[in-house]
Amino acid sequence: MEVDSNQKDVYMVEWERLSKGTFWEYLGAQVETVDDRQVVVSLEIKPHHHNLIGIVHGGVHATLLDSAMGLLAMMNRPNCNVVTTNLNMNYVAKSSSGKMIVTAELIHTSRKMITAHAFARMDNGDLCAFGTGTFRVS
Repeated sequence: MEVDSNQKDVYMVEWERLSKGTFWEYLGAQVETVDDRQVVVSLEIKPHHHNLIGIVHGGVHATLLDSAMGLLAMMNRPNCNVVTTNLNMNYVAKSSSGKMIVTAELIHTSRKMITAHAFARMDNGDLCAFGTGTFRVS
């Protein structure tokens, strides 16, 4: 399924509108690029992203990966509701400062399910975390 540029613009305006006052806005993440096969989001790491030992909290990684994969799933089912049914996370290396970049890509789509994977890397390319997500389409 190909998403045209006008449809992408509509999604991005709607994403920004819906994210006002939400956890996504509080995190301060940005959608960098989006199309029907890949979504890229980024985050400038701030102190409120840290856990008690001074590294990025695992929930921040999970939120970024889930959100990037979820946006990708929504782009592929534009007139449907999409909800996460499974999120599998793997934490590889700690991070505490700099820019984190998350790239989500489709793995499989069917009539009622979408599966994607995503990778969180620092801007120097170091892998921090990766995961898969499964999304129910209704």
